Amino acid sequence: MIKYTLSLLLFVMNVLFVQAEQLYVNPQTGNDTNSGLKTHPLKTLLEAAKRVNLNKEQSSTTIVLSEGVHLLTQTVMFTNDKYTLTNRLVIRAEVMPDDAEWTPQKMPVVVTAVPLIPGVGGEEAKGIQPEVSHVTIEGLRFTGSPDYSYMDGENLRRSYPIWRDGKKLDDLLVTQCLFAGDRDVLPLHVGVIANGYGLVIDHCVFFNCKNPVVFWKNDGGTGSRNAMRYSLVYGSYFSGVWTTQSTNGDDFDFHHNIIANSSTVWIREKGSTRRYKASDSLFAGYTNLAGYGSGPLSGNDATSTDFLTMKNVQTTETVNIEKDQSKRNYLQLAEGSIGSNIKAGLFKKNQ
Repeated sequence: MIKYTLSLLLFVMNVLFVQAEQLYVNPQTGNDTNSGLKTHPLKTLLEAAKRVNLNKEQSSTTIVLSEGVHLLTQTVMFTNDKYTLTNRLVIRAEVMPDDAEWTPQKMPVVVTAVPLIPGVGGEEAKGIQPEVSHVTIEGLRFTGSPDYSYMDGENLRRSYPIWRDGKKLDDLLVTQCLFAGDRDVLPLHVGVIANGYGLVIDHCVFFNCKNPVVFWKNDGGTGSRNAMRYSLVYGSYFSGVWTTQSTNGDDFDFHHNIIANSSTVWIREKGSTRRYKASDSLFAGYTNLAGYGSGPLSGNDATSTDFLTMKNVQTTETVNIEKDQSKRNYLQLAEGSIGSNIKAGLFKKNQ
């Protein structure tokens, strides 16, 4: 009986271990020869990805990034397609925005300094590339690229902090992340660009990005709904949101978003016949409400907005952004700003 009980206990402990794969990454105190435990963290996200890709145990995975600068000198690709809706791959901050001890300075900063490779219309630097389904990325801050955008009259250099290529992949949740660039010195071409299905942008902030998010292409099959909700886009100099012919309007949830001080609010591919709905949002300080785009060098001339049905959407007023770095709402809506009732920004709980 004792032997049976001991065997059962060991079995249960093993199951619990398998279900709780965790790796900690600390760029200051970590070492890539360490175990990856919290007390012995890895140094780089790249090493964490290598270990995750080799682990074939059917379990969830959590990679925890500490505060500090996480420099990506190679694209961090995840290829171990073993995850499910409940057993996910999670890449997250150690301290999340809703935690009492959180400050903007505690956000792990992910810098993409990946060598450029040839792409459509120029060269591309891709940061985190999850080529698997059922992924959550949360609580991280992404910067623009140290490479300038301009190459020549026909080609650009582009930075994609989060990129997904697979057109059959599903379920990528990006939540409570901050994407911050500068058009002149740290350009951020697209914060998140993803093929496939189920791309959900939730409680994110995009500050001075050329494009915050591109809901790209899929294989024409079926999958989860795309969504953009409770997110703040400020200072985008091409689009506030970009949808393609593959992004079915009936399968796209767009609500409780603020797009302000931006060039064009909504970009579609030329020839798109999709219709979309936007609700409970604010579009302020834009040049064009809608436009067409077909690639990195395309124009964004104004087009008809008859494809977009808006319910409870304000299209006037001016929002105010908090620039004091000591405030919890740094680079988010300033206290008392118009649009505060929409609850767009990093916080899911009332602050």
